[in-house]
Amino acid sequence: MVSAVEQMAANTSWSALGKATELRSRILFTLGLLIVYRLGTFIPVPGIDGVALRDFMEQAQSGIGGMLTMFTGGALGRMGIFALGIMPYISASIIVQLLTSMVPSLEQLKKEGEQGRKKINQYTRYGTVALATLQAYGLAVSLESGDLVTDPGLFFRLSCLITLVGGTMFLMWLGEQITARGVGNGISLIIFVGIIAEVPAALAQFFASGRSGALSPAVIIGVIVMVIATIAFVVFMERALRKVLIQYPRRQVGMKVMEGQNSHLPIKVNPAGVIPAIFASSLLLLPTTVSTFSGSQTGPIMSTILAYFGPGQPLYLAFFTLMIVFFAYFYTFNVSFKPDDVAENLKNQNGFIPGIRPGKKTSEHLEYVLNRVLVLGAAYLGGVCLLPEILRGQFAIPFYFGGTSVLIVVSVTMDTIQQVQSHLLAHQYESLIQKSQLRGKSRSKRRRGAARK
Repeated sequence: MVSAVEQMAANTSWSALGKATELRSRILFTLGLLIVYRLGTFIPVPGIDGVALRDFMEQAQSGIGGMLTMFTGGALGRMGIFALGIMPYISASIIVQLLTSMVPSLEQLKKEGEQGRKKINQYTRYGTVALATLQAYGLAVSLESGDLVTDPGLFFRLSCLITLVGGTMFLMWLGEQITARGVGNGISLIIFVGIIAEVPAALAQFFASGRSGALSPAVIIGVIVMVIATIAFVVFMERALRKVLIQYPRRQVGMKVMEGQNSHLPIKVNPAGVIPAIFASSLLLLPTTVSTFSGSQTGPIMSTILAYFGPGQPLYLAFFTLMIVFFAYFYTFNVSFKPDDVAENLKNQNGFIPGIRPGKKTSEHLEYVLNRVLVLGAAYLGGVCLLPEILRGQFAIPFYFGGTSVLIVVSVTMDTIQQVQSHLLAHQYESLIQKSQLRGKSRSKRRRGAARK
């Protein structure tokens, strides 16, 4: 039987968007900040030799430089002020979350509610500054080593350091503002817009390769079919649920006896969403961002890393798979679905799983179910991210047609649309409440008027 909430959600139309003024302002606010981000990717870092950089990026586009450019929305290829992108913030978030699960003091701080969360966010910002500083300085030195600078020296290094770190911190602030006052997750939307903005150029390059004969028509059709099939599969898996039956006992409210009810606890097949793919990609990009621009000046250690951990290489694919599986489990159990907290909430609401005792037993059962579901979820993430990467390495197609980019675009789109629908549903609730209040007032006025007569 369909609930009233589900019926209202199904009847919610996009025409109501014009009446939801708060939602409209949130969407405009989000679009405005994303436009600011895109404009910033075209503002260059001072002291860069544009011609040498363009020639270098054309050669590096097929290697790790293509992935770096994809995740920075093209800012790295143009060496804009957002060249480091949001990756230092994501790397800092990974480090802080790992420390939170291992350090007792940070774990206790996480349990202190809103105040503890603000403190952890502050530590994440400090970590972002530290990582961005290291990467920016290394990138400045690498640019000088690769002869991509017009006037190398201390002044260039300082100006590059200040510009890149400031750009990353500004991006972090933009993402937080979008999350708090806009629609969707700000950090994910920044990566999403960066990928989408470069897709037209990637498509033009892809079809130009077909016209020149570098790619056969069969490969072009196969890639298009692969992308469509990947999108459909991602949509299907992101909507897949494992429902756990929950029962609520009969209870007495005043003089009325409420009958027991059955409900379902939905567990997504992929509770972590796109986070594991983003985290794994950021860790792969961390040691190679600086080395990409060093050219022949790269040391033997970093040359080995670039040789074995380049896109399409066996070690790259193996490490990528392990990181996706690790973060799928880690993020799910520590952030998106905590069995202990869910079991405690069910116990407080007098809900229980049939045949399972409330409390610890419920937590253990949910953990058992979640572990089994995540086997399928992690395999799905690994397959979506790796199979297109292997095909892309074989046929030299652009990075934007890889599994990671498709997964990010589809997941962020679905999440944002879901949040918009939630705002529309809340607006519909408010309008119904206001109408009922107005009807109640009009009825009371008519009754008072009748009483006076």
